[in-house]
Amino acid sequence: MADHLEASLTLPSDPGSVSTARAFALDTLGEWGLSADAEVSDAVRLIVSELATNAVQHTFGLSPTFTVDLVLDRDEHLRIGVTDSHPRFPKRLPAAVQQDNGRGMVIIRCLTAEYGGKLRVRPTREGGKTVSIELPWTRPVATAEPFPPPPPLPFPSPGATAPGPPLRP
Repeated sequence: MADHLEASLTLPSDPGSVSTARAFALDTLGEWGLSADAEVSDAVRLIVSELATNAVQHTFGLSPTFTVDLVLDRDEHLRIGVTDSHPRFPKRLPAAVQQDNGRGMVIIRCLTAEYGGKLRVRPTREGGKTVSIELPWTRPVATAEPFPPPPPLPFPSPGATAPGPPLRP
């Protein structure tokens, strides 16, 4: 596997694009061999979902598209970013318990802190912004066995006794 991988997808700022963004992120993790780690997959799914939802909800009609970027630096970090063309940065709003929304950035901040990552918001050259999460990532330790053991043979090995009734002379 390469030491630096990138994937990007631009979607319309439409509520239906949020599920497409999640699927793109999970498919990309699968292509990169990371989908087996359920904890990483769940965190990425939630982060992408919240970032994409924010991009759609808070820029609806103001930004025609948003872009999901994934970058894996095998010796440093996994970066998840969502870029839109609206210049307004996300604001931290108090979320009442009974509200149906307003907790996206709180969830993202908590997940980021839990994984020891960084949350960044940067303006783009075009006047928009990118909200990104960088999660620490280290290359998985190579196992001593490069391939899984072979499956058991469907027939007995030489010298083994075959199952079944004894043979009659």
